[in-house]
Amino acid sequence: MVAEFEATGAKAIRAETLGRQVRTKYTLASFKDVRLGGDGSKRTVNALRAALDAQRFTEYHAVLVESQEVETSGGYTTEHLLNLAARVPGLRSETFDAAVSSMKYGDFVTASQTAYQQTGDDPIGPGAPAVTIDAKMVSEKIYGNLFEEDLTAELLTTVRKNPVAWQLYRS
Repeated sequence: MVAEFEATGAKAIRAETLGRQVRTKYTLASFKDVRLGGDGSKRTVNALRAALDAQRFTEYHAVLVESQEVETSGGYTTEHLLNLAARVPGLRSETFDAAVSSMKYGDFVTASQTAYQQTGDDPIGPGAPAVTIDAKMVSEKIYGNLFEEDLTAELLTTVRKNPVAWQLYRS
């Protein structure tokens, strides 16, 4: 479902974020390690945090989404994450590589997983993808719209131009 969202509604969110029309906050979960084994999800969240420091989060996130097939084989290795980072101009550096290799942001990974689990009503987390606007989960009645790029863009425009209108769609 995440791959479908990333190919549809997330494109609108990404475009608005890169255009500085909206501010996007990701709560990155690493729950797949339990199901798949290994530590690939944790390594990925750590690498994304390092990409944020390098001001290349959105671009690196897009590259990771394009290569999600790796997840089915047990997750991302440090080497694979670094190879993928090479696709993002300006991302690879001694600082970035060291942060990825050493799991520099391990505390962040743990805190992000905890925040994910505290989102919504389910104690294991809201599922993925979960989208909130102004700290409120998108309601079930419009959740399906997030899988349509144009409808997601329309929702973001509505919220930006008329925040009061968003009250009608909140859970």
